[in-house]
Formats: sequence, C-alpha cells, structure tokens
Amino acid sequence: MPFARLRALILALLLVGPAAHAQQAPQQAPQKYGVEVVKTYPHDSQAFTEGLFYLDGFLYESTGLERHSTVRKVDLATGQVVQSRELAPQYFGEGIVNWKDRLVQLTYRTEVGFVYGLGDFKARKEFRYRGEGWALTQDGHRLIMSDGTPELRFLDPETLAETGRVTVTDNGYPIRNLNELEFVKGEVLANIWQTNLIARINPATGAVTGWIDLTPLAALSGRVENIDNVLNGIAYDAKGDRLFVTGKRWPKLFEIKLVPQR
Repeated sequence: MPFARLRALILALLLVGPAAHAQQAPQQAPQKYGVEVVKTYPHDSQAFTEGLFYLDGFLYESTGLERHSTVRKVDLATGQVVQSRELAPQYFGEGIVNWKDRLVQLTYRTEVGFVYGLGDFKARKEFRYRGEGWALTQDGHRLIMSDGTPELRFLDPETLAETGRVTVTDNGYPIRNLNELEFVKGEVLANIWQTNLIARINPATGAVTGWIDLTPLAALSGRVENIDNVLNGIAYDAKGDRLFVTGKRWPKLFEIKLVPQR
C-alpha cells in the first residue's frame, strides 16, 4: 500500500474528532520514512512485548498478559534471558524504563506501577496512577508515559507524580493508541498499536514530525499470524547510535536505519 494512502487510513482510524482539529493550528507535514534492516537478532517468540529499552549491552523487556507477565534482562546477541522476575498473576505487565538504579514498570488496567532494583529486580515500592498504563520512556529529566489516549503524561522520576501532559497531533488531528515509547535524540518515538507505523513526536508540542513505516518487517519477522502479534517494542543504543524494533511474540528483533522518503 502506498505510504500516503496508509497514513490517510491510519489517521481515519485514529482520529479523535473534527472539533479538536478545528482548534489546532496547522503543523508542518510530517516527514515519511521507510527502513533498512542493518542486522537481525533472535527474540523470544513467546514474549508478549510491552516495554523495551537498551542499557549497557542488554535489552530490558516487560512482557504482558495476566499470569504470564515478566520483567527480563536479555542478552542482545543471543536473545537469552539472563535475569527475570514474574509479576503476580492478576497483573498485566506494561511499559518499563530505567531511572538511576531503578526499574519502573506500569500495569495495564490495575492502576498500579512497580519500582524494582535495576541490578537485582527486587521490589522497592509501588505507586498509583489513574487510567491505563501502556508505556514508559525517559528524557534524562522526567519519565514519559502513554496510556492509549492521544496524551503523553510527564512524571517526576523520584516521586512518580504526574507533572503535565501534552496531546499528540498530526496537523491538528489527535492520534490515539500511542503504545511503546522510546526517547531518541530529543524526540519520542511511539508505536501506534495495531499498525506498522511509528510516530516521531516533538515532546514539547506533541506534534508528529515524522511517520516511520515498518510494514516490510512484519513479513520478515517470522511471527505467527495473529491479531495480537503486532509491532511493539523500540530500543535505542545512544552510544552506538543503534535503533532496535520488535513485536509481540516476534522471533526476531531488528536493528534498523531510517530511510527518508519523498
């Protein structure tokens, strides 16, 4: 499907409403990107990936579904889990992020999050928030959270209290289903749930500055065809300037390079 048609279809599915559009000033048209696969790595085909980030040679991953949710430390090269913690069966694990010597994790609909030691995965404390928890990232100063709506929430990384929000829009149209997040070079990258698109977002304004089309990776992923086995998972190695993506129950994780399109 041509990119312009794909983006138009996604916007049609994700629009919150024309009233919101009428109140927004026009934005510059987002840049379009395809991808080039740099390298392919193994990934656990049973991992229902909800959160992902890279740190010091390892991937840290949160997997979802009640009775199957875990927090994991994964060897990038082999895909082997080197450390793991299971959640209590009533919790559906969602996004995770590191902050100093801690791991912070959300859950889906139980309105509770958990803080663990980054090195030992031992529980340190719980915290509360309203609504659903979808994903987390951080910009070095604050945590950034998605909840399935068009809004990104900002959290104080020490108290985990909410400090503000911004609405994500493409030319004034709010974009919902913001899922797994990653902060890359001043922008927030967000999987759009049940699509093959990643939005590049200016966190100061909420404006979508680019759309990354990963449609070819779905065919390369080796995934079992299932409505739930969608693209979800973005990690960035800042030192090596490497960008990784995967999906729920995908047997592969891809290092990719963005290719601007006309």
